[in-house]
Amino acid sequence: MTKIYRKKNPLLLRKLLRFVGLTLCIVGLAFAIYFSIPLILFQIYLQPVFASQKIAAPVPKYTILTDSSFQSLLQATTDSIKGIDYTNAQNWYPSIKTSHTDAAVTSYAISIPKIHIVNAMVSTIDNDLSTHLVQYGGTAVPPSKGTAVIFGHSTLPQFYKEGDYKTIFANAHALEIGDEIIIKVNNMDYHYKIYNLTITTPTDTSFFDQQYDNNYLTLVTCTPPGTTWKRLIIKSKIIHPNDE
Repeated sequence: MTKIYRKKNPLLLRKLLRFVGLTLCIVGLAFAIYFSIPLILFQIYLQPVFASQKIAAPVPKYTILTDSSFQSLLQATTDSIKGIDYTNAQNWYPSIKTSHTDAAVTSYAISIPKIHIVNAMVSTIDNDLSTHLVQYGGTAVPPSKGTAVIFGHSTLPQFYKEGDYKTIFANAHALEIGDEIIIKVNNMDYHYKIYNLTITTPTDTSFFDQQYDNNYLTLVTCTPPGTTWKRLIIKSKIIHPNDE
């Protein structure tokens, strides 16, 4: 019986290796671009803010590729690839459990003149950020003493669409200390003034702490716009009639 040996085609093997190599290069390049987007957006949107006003931030203003920032950026990229549903406010801070109750106030409105938000709805009873803003369960409901914590989505400013809650805080990075926030509860307006802005990590939960000496309001959104890398925390305090 005669055996026939077929010689491997080296040209076909080389083509296969080139194809695999090219595919890996494209995948690597795509990941690098996706990974670097938050850094680019940081430079575009947040560096000018840092330069124009005093914002407290644990992220360095200029050299942002430290070990900790690199790790947090990698984690944000990984979470994004995993497809975590950030329209559910509970997924932002899964370690902090909500405790929505049958509150007398199930919703109220918020207006922020500086960024053209007028009577946006805030829900106190569910976590769906695609249909309204969400007040995190267990935090004080305005105008009660304590700190109301409100979550909202951000995106690139050019994608902002009035009435679309997935883009509502696209311009939140433009807010400054002294800007006004108006809360309407049961047809009564309550005016708040921003006194602190902080850019912090997704693991920082200190803003949930309640202060019962006055009426406080804290807004939370992702930053830089269009990413989930960091959190922009905007703190405000009610303006009483006797306040200047």
